[in-house]
Amino acid sequence: MPQDPVERRVVVTGPPRRTRRSFGYYRPRTEIDEQTTLGHTYVRSLMRSQLRAALTVFAVLMLLIGPLPLLFAAMPDAHRLQWAVLGFCLYAPLVLLARWYVHRAERNERDFIRLVEDK
Repeated sequence: MPQDPVERRVVVTGPPRRTRRSFGYYRPRTEIDEQTTLGHTYVRSLMRSQLRAALTVFAVLMLLIGPLPLLFAAMPDAHRLQWAVLGFCLYAPLVLLARWYVHRAERNERDFIRLVEDK
């Protein structure tokens, strides 16, 4: 007969009353609020994607509008054509470009929010 009494194990079933925070868990929103290096990286990523969209729009605008002064200088007596190009031919591409930029910026923000939200 063993001298040490056999220890009985007790199984507790039910929800834990206290939850322990694991060390590997982090909240991105907290990282951003506390301005840690990781939070700075998140915000920098958003700003970089927004800047990329803005630079794309700027490049398309320069390709679209940049050659116009040279075109107008080549045809100095075509005032009606110049006004037609400026008033009608540029309006639709500018509106489409603006809509694309707004859509892209909102999509970047939605992706950022989805990244930062608690899951």
